[in-house]
This record gives sequence, C-alpha cells and structure tokens, in this order.
Amino acid sequence: MVREFFDGCEDNDESGVVGFGGRLNIRPAFQREFVHKDRFLEYKLMIYVCKGNDKEKPDRFRTPQELRNAIYTGQWISDAKRYFSKNGCAAYKIANKYMNGEMNRQAYLERAIKWIAAREGIGIEDYMSAHQHDSNASELWLYFSGVINWVQTIFPKYRKEMKGLEWGVLFNQYGNDRLDPAALETKITALMADKEVTGKSGVYEYLLSGKEKFLSLRQFDEDERREAYEHQQGICPICRKHFNFEKMHADHITPGTQAGKLFRKICRCCVGIVI
Repeated sequence: MVREFFDGCEDNDESGVVGFGGRLNIRPAFQREFVHKDRFLEYKLMIYVCKGNDKEKPDRFRTPQELRNAIYTGQWISDAKRYFSKNGCAAYKIANKYMNGEMNRQAYLERAIKWIAAREGIGIEDYMSAHQHDSNASELWLYFSGVINWVQTIFPKYRKEMKGLEWGVLFNQYGNDRLDPAALETKITALMADKEVTGKSGVYEYLLSGKEKFLSLRQFDEDERREAYEHQQGICPICRKHFNFEKMHADHITPGTQAGKLFRKICRCCVGIVI
C-alpha cells in the first residue's frame, strides 16, 4: 500500500520529500510541488526500477526538464530555478512575450539551457552535468538576458510572430553580425504585408540568414507560370537554351521588397522558371 511508503515521510521543501525510512524519493529534489490526498494512501503500487546512466534515464521515461532537475540536483539548479522557474521570476519579466510554455513547468529553464548548450555544441544533459556543482547559475542568466536584450535591440517593434522563436539559436549564429534595426524594420513591415509570404514568423530568420525557405512563399498557379514563360519566350536567362513550357516550374528566387511588395527575379529556368 502507498501508506507503507509514507512511513517516516519528511518534506524538506526544495530538497524533496522522502519516505519509507528515507529509502524512497517520493518527490525528488527540486521537482514541482504536489498535494497529498488521504485517499491516495490506500492505492496499490506498481513499481518499476530504472537502470542506466544519467543520460539514459530521461530518454527511457521521456520526461521533461523536471526530471533533469532531479538528476542534476544541487546549488546550481536551485539558483537557476530562482531565475527561470519561480512565479514572477526574472526570466518571465523580461521574456514572457518571446517564450512559449509555462515557467513553473520548467519550459523557460529548458529553453535557456538548450540555447546555451547549443552555443557550446553540446546537449542539455551535458551542460547540466558540467555545471551541476557550480555555486550559482549566473552564467546561464547573463547569457539568457543577453539574448533577450539582443532581440529587443535588433527588432525593437514587437509582433506576435516573435513569440516562440528559437532566439537563442539565432543569437548564437548572428549575434556578432552588424545589423541595422531601422533597415530591418522596413523590410519586416513590407514582408508582413505581402500576401506572397505565408510564413510570417519566418520573416525574422529569413532576414538574418537570407534563406528563402523560412518565408514559406506562396506557390504559383498555372496562369502565372504561363505568364512568366511567355515573358521569357521560353528562354533561360542563365543557359540561354529554349525549353518547352511543360518542362519548367515556377519558383521564387532572391525575394526582396519593392514598393512594399515582393518582387521576383527570373533565373535558373534550366531547373524551373522563376517568376
């Protein structure tokens, strides 16, 4: 019965709840609080014993950041939760409009560790293991606050499409680039208004990376393909060879803005026509 395991139960706040004479972790250290109900005491238990190393255990149970917190418990994770997991925490105050998930379910903490770990080319567990015995999490907090400050500086006008983007990953890649916030805002305004762009949240990564795929541009219909084909007289401007209409495909290449609308450049019609 569950009651047996609550013998000698001790609740030590963030140090966890133990029972069964100290041999059972009822609530591991730093895991989310829960409420005990008397009716649970008569439940029968089915207990599984997990074997494996620290990295294998989370994979086996497919648990979120809460389990990692329990595995890599210590002063470092306690300090990290002060920044990222408490009600009204510092991370929520500066970044709630950029983040998805619930802070008290460790979503903010998980994302921050993921980003800083990616900067070092390692995974979340590797980063937590390396810092488990640190006396504080100031490095993590300074990194995260630096990411948010960069976002607010480079993209000062907030739009709902900015919520949930992988800002830390973008900061790792483009944080040292020389960027003009005013020029970026002009392009953002035009792209957000353009019907050709169906992936509005991808505008930011497109402007940083130059990769068209993030815009999810609208596919062209048959009439637009025909218009481009006739305009080019079936001639590829790259190889200067003629192709039948059926062999060509319409696509966007090198999108830009002109008079507030997306314009299209013609190229690569050896592979397909680009309007």
